[in-house]
Amino acid sequence: MAKLRAVVVNWGPTIVFNVVLPWLTYTLLTDRGMSDVAALALSAVWPAVEVLGVLLVRRRVDDFGVLTLIVVGLGVAGSLVFQDERLVLVKESAVTGLFGLVLLGSLLTRRPLMFYFGRKFGTDGTDEGLARWDALWQYPGFRRVQRILTVVWGVVYLAEAVVRLGLSYTLSTSAMVTVSTVLPIAVTAALVTWTIAYGRRSRAAAARRNPAAFAPQEGVT
Repeated sequence: MAKLRAVVVNWGPTIVFNVVLPWLTYTLLTDRGMSDVAALALSAVWPAVEVLGVLLVRRRVDDFGVLTLIVVGLGVAGSLVFQDERLVLVKESAVTGLFGLVLLGSLLTRRPLMFYFGRKFGTDGTDEGLARWDALWQYPGFRRVQRILTVVWGVVYLAEAVVRLGLSYTLSTSAMVTVSTVLPIAVTAALVTWTIAYGRRSRAAAARRNPAAFAPQEGVT
């Protein structure tokens, strides 16, 4: 019960401020005639509020909120650039392509972006859980796994963007609408499935090498 409460406390505000409220804001504003760019920009207020709230209350930066702001920013850029009828169909994919570049670019930073994804999705959100996740960075095997995850996600998203851009000029508009709906979902689902399987194998191997680092009280789901 305590673990469920911790998950709700960790994910409740994240879902509300990064998914529900931005979607409602964007939908309501565009329904009332506001442009996509302006509506997207205003929907970013909610994740910004969460990032500020977490910073003030917990004295740390909310990684998922920052990521949401990055994605919204890429969406605004995509809306400004892709005005052609065909390119509008692949705008979302172009955003994932840009996000792929962000992922690959993060390999040049101290810690790749997938490390922060893992800290959000792989812990209970408590200070103890986050500290234990941060401590895993000392192990070379853990660092290698985070970089491999980042490379794979970045490359796959870039490939998806290129494929979808090419299809937009070879398929009919109606067919491309279907592809634009199904393909990103399928790609993301495949990435998540692979990540879970790869993460479990890597974790099992790392636990055999460093049992103390992966004790049951870690709080990782």
